[in-house]
Amino acid sequence: MGLFDFLRKQSIDEGVEEYKATPGAILLDVRTRKEHRDGHIPGSKNIPLDSIEKVAGLAPDKNTPLFVYCQSGGRSSQAASILKRAGYANVKNIGGFGAYTGKVKK
Repeated sequence: MGLFDFLRKQSIDEGVEEYKATPGAILLDVRTRKEHRDGHIPGSKNIPLDSIEKVAGLAPDKNTPLFVYCQSGGRSSQAASILKRAGYANVKNIGGFGAYTGKVKK
């Protein structure tokens, strides 16, 4: 572990792999519906940031692992904070779709 490893952010690709390896996890896209339609990570569920309270219908168990992304990481950071304040115990902001290098579904 290097001196500045704490500055290194996990890439969204690493976050997607972690999501895939986590049983029962949900990959949450908090971008707008149009952004999601234009291209998204396969298997992701779209609940825009301004409707984040709807996660309760998707994940009623607050221990459900949630992996959250948006376009650049800003909205997903906000969503992760809101979800944690709402009592979700396993929330991870994996960053921005703009840096994703895997398969895209349209």
